Amino acid sequence: MMLNSQTIIMIAFMTGLTCIGGFIRIPFIPVPMTLQTLFVYLSGTLLGPGPGCVSQIIYLLIGFAGVPVFTSGGGPAYVLHPTFGYLLGFPIAAWVSGRMARRVKGNQDKYTQILFCLTAGMSIILGLGILGLTVHLRWIEGKTLNVMHVLWAGALIFIPAELFKILLAAQLILRFRPLMEHNKL
Repeated sequence: MMLNSQTIIMIAFMTGLTCIGGFIRIPFIPVPMTLQTLFVYLSGTLLGPGPGCVSQIIYLLIGFAGVPVFTSGGGPAYVLHPTFGYLLGFPIAAWVSGRMARRVKGNQDKYTQILFCLTAGMSIILGLGILGLTVHLRWIEGKTLNVMHVLWAGALIFIPAELFKILLAAQLILRFRPLMEHNKL
C-alpha cells in the first residue's frame, strides 16, 4: 500500500477524530456510548480499507501506549477493561466497511449500499464488544452471566444510537467520497 502525503494526513485526521470521539460519551454501565464509532465508519469508507484500518490501529497504539484516549483512560492494562472487545473491533470494522464500500458504484441505490457496508462494521464492533464484555464479566469480575443482560448492556441498548450514527455517516460519505476520490486519496 503506497501512501501519499494527503492520505497520511487523512489517516492522522481520522485517528484524531476517533480520539476526540472517546471524550464525547453518554455514561452507561459497564460500557459507555461514545461518538468513536462514527469515525470508525467514516475512516474505512472514506479512506479505504487499508488506510482506514491503519488510522484505527494507530488510535489503539496511542491508547495502549498510555495516552488517555479511551473512554476510561489508556495504557496496556486496558486489555482488562470491559470495552476492550469494542476497541479491537475498530480496525476490523474500518477495514470491512471500507472493503465493502469499494464495490459501491454507480448512482442507483448507493445510499442503501453504503448503509449495508456500515451495518457490517457496526456488527463487527458490537459482536467483538459482546465477546470482550462476556470475557471481562465472567473471568475478570467473576460474575455469573445472564445472556440477556450481556446482550442488552453490550449491544441492544446501543443499536438506536449506532443506527443514527450510520445514517449520519452515510450522508457524510455520499457528500465527501466524490471529493476524496477526485483528489486521489
